[in-house]
Amino acid sequence: MTRAAAAATLLVFASAAANPAPPLRVGCLIQPESIAEVGSPVIGAVETLHVERGDLVRRGQVLATLKADVERASLSIAQARAQSDAEVQAAQANLDFLRQKQTRTEDLVQKNFLSRQVLEQARAEADIAAQKLTQATEQRRVLRRELDLAQAQLEVRNIRSPIDGVVAERYVATGERIDQKQMFRIARVDPLKVELIVPASQFGTIQAGSNTDITPDVPGIGARTAKVVLVDRIIDAGSNTFRVRASLPNPGGAIPAGARCTSALVATQRGEAAKANAASVRPAAYSTPADQGMRASLEPRRRAGVQ
Repeated sequence: MTRAAAAATLLVFASAAANPAPPLRVGCLIQPESIAEVGSPVIGAVETLHVERGDLVRRGQVLATLKADVERASLSIAQARAQSDAEVQAAQANLDFLRQKQTRTEDLVQKNFLSRQVLEQARAEADIAAQKLTQATEQRRVLRRELDLAQAQLEVRNIRSPIDGVVAERYVATGERIDQKQMFRIARVDPLKVELIVPASQFGTIQAGSNTDITPDVPGIGARTAKVVLVDRIIDAGSNTFRVRASLPNPGGAIPAGARCTSALVATQRGEAAKANAASVRPAAYSTPADQGMRASLEPRRRAGVQ
């Protein structure tokens, strides 16, 4: 590269750094961050609807309840059986009595008032009582597991929201039978997902993690700042564009999903690309003492903005 060409290149990049290009404005679409189609894991009839379309819901909130008369009755029985410890107490009392009897029998055998056969019988009775206490304790544990099962069977009759969001659609009515049918559509609207369509000429100038201004086409809502989270690596041949995804915070759901918008991509990204290219040219253009002298002579003109 000649000295004149190197000087011209330096002036071009210096001008680009001093006067960055205006923001690139592209069209975009605001969408929910995610959508969940909520159904029932069991077959049943709708007993109560707790939400309507447009309602804000939290994760775990009950959306609807299916009829559960049988499950409630089963739970009541399981609770009564699990809370009863009469069998355990009776087995414990019997064991305590037979151990005392065994102790008295051992004393009498030592004094030769009773035969050893009677002692062996007393020991056998105490061992059987201990086994019955263990059996009663294990039976109580089984009853508690049955209680957990009854509670789980009743819980599946409550249809809950899997995410925080807004009820986008309600597909069922009270009394309707549910069998492999979607009941609600829940859309997560905080944050929102923004899809940008960017010309292929800008490929490589947009990086994930950078910010971009989003202006929704909704009256009363101004520009908001979103963060780029995904840049496609494939260019669409038909439109000569590629897609960029940004995440837009939306506390309170002020911005409606589904709205069109305009995005102003951060202009400094292209300025940084120009600076990087300039840095790659300078070492080759001013590698000799004579070249460095030319650079010193051009420096006052660059500072003064002379092209």
